[in-house]
Amino acid sequence: MRILIGIFAVALVACSRSPEPPAAATLAPPAAEAVVAPSAPVESAGLTPAQIARLVRPHSPVLGPAKAPVTVVEVLDPACEACKAFAPVVEQLLFTYPEDVRVVVRYADFHPVSLQALRLLEAARLQGKAHELIAALFERQQEWASHAAPNPARAWQIASDVGIDVARAKKDAVATRVDDMLNIEAKDLTALRVERTPTFFVNGKPLPTFGAQQLMDLVASEVQAAKANR
Repeated sequence: MRILIGIFAVALVACSRSPEPPAAATLAPPAAEAVVAPSAPVESAGLTPAQIARLVRPHSPVLGPAKAPVTVVEVLDPACEACKAFAPVVEQLLFTYPEDVRVVVRYADFHPVSLQALRLLEAARLQGKAHELIAALFERQQEWASHAAPNPARAWQIASDVGIDVARAKKDAVATRVDDMLNIEAKDLTALRVERTPTFFVNGKPLPTFGAQQLMDLVASEVQAAKANR
């Protein structure tokens, strides 16, 4: 697929907080917290059951059918250039498998401007516009998250442009429940050993190696397996 050609180069400079890849298989089970389980049973490939339980939370934005048999969890940072580059691949998955794949979004703040954007994204979710805002923040990333001249306040104008009630969003973004959500995201990323964005899990399985084609191949395999088990 042509869409993948440019992604391989970008994947080599994925946003990271550690030069070493995650080693999820060695992590001890974290303390139990309330979670929402994936829509279909998953088989672990390097994750413990306790880690798999952390993949999806009640506040996680979901793209695609809620009861799809294949769950793709994407950990993204809205200021991450590699996440922006992978966005067309994620959209292609939803287009290719409209009944079989859902994408669950988890948040990381690996850039100085990201935290404000994550608060805004949670406020947008409460208005039913998380998907629209994620797409707009990626499309206009240089306006608010430029390395040379970051301007996180610009993200609010982008939110207004996609139809978000900004006055309401500014109140929601600083609510205690958003603090709690961000704390859960941080704890889950630590438990899952997420060290770079984007990071993907497909039905609880990490990618065998990092890359767009690896993501497409693993999703295709899980869709085929789900159809065979029906």
